[in-house]
Amino acid sequence: MTAGPGAAGPRESVEANRAWWDAEADEYYLEHGAFLGDAGFVWGPEGWTEAELGLLELADGQRVLEIGGGAGQCARWVSQAYAVQIASSDLSAGMLTVGQEINERHGTRLPLVQCDGCALPFADGSFDVVFTSYGAVPFVADSAGLMAEAARVLRPGGRFVFATTHALRWCLPDEPGVEGLTVRHSYFDRRPYVERDASGRLEYVEHHRTIGDRVREVVAAGLTLVDLVEPEWPARNEAVWGGWSPLRGRLIPGTAIFVCRRD
Repeated sequence: MTAGPGAAGPRESVEANRAWWDAEADEYYLEHGAFLGDAGFVWGPEGWTEAELGLLELADGQRVLEIGGGAGQCARWVSQAYAVQIASSDLSAGMLTVGQEINERHGTRLPLVQCDGCALPFADGSFDVVFTSYGAVPFVADSAGLMAEAARVLRPGGRFVFATTHALRWCLPDEPGVEGLTVRHSYFDRRPYVERDASGRLEYVEHHRTIGDRVREVVAAGLTLVDLVEPEWPARNEAVWGGWSPLRGRLIPGTAIFVCRRD
């Protein structure tokens, strides 16, 4: 296997990540399920929740869509906290299967939809709120297209909030200790991180954009950037998640949350 900066287009990214998350869905839930909760809305490895941050400005009666929701934990929390119409979508059938198992275990009826976040099967202006917490933006080659789709399905005045890996973190090794505090990659190198098997087949990919790139994608989609939240690492969280850790998290941001509005 080879791993490192490389190339991966939209279709190849979709096919690779669908297969990856289909295969890893059960193991991912076993590893991170306790941290995420079956009906918990966590905005990132720092552990801040929507109940604490209130970024979506949710209200009873709204229509809400989650993109890249995995097993639907965030949307499930929303459905229990507010009287809303909500669905959770994801590219991976494996992740949605885990979500359905959670539904059955807890007696919940969260609608789960398999689709590509860049080609949402919903009419224009269908939702008051669209959100995604890490599950979509870092994994798509055409993130500008994803922003445009989110804007399309939002009603005027609707809110789109997305959390993704902070662009600064891209420069550092994926290590939680002191070895992860030395810049190894250029912030301006927009080549994705790719993993390929011995035959050259793409198995996994994550895409990088600078903060400026993200802002331009938001504006090009016809959205207004209301806020950019860079959560600090809370003292209560001593967990390590890949390269995210208390050591690094108290020095640099690991997550960026973009709060947008469709005017």
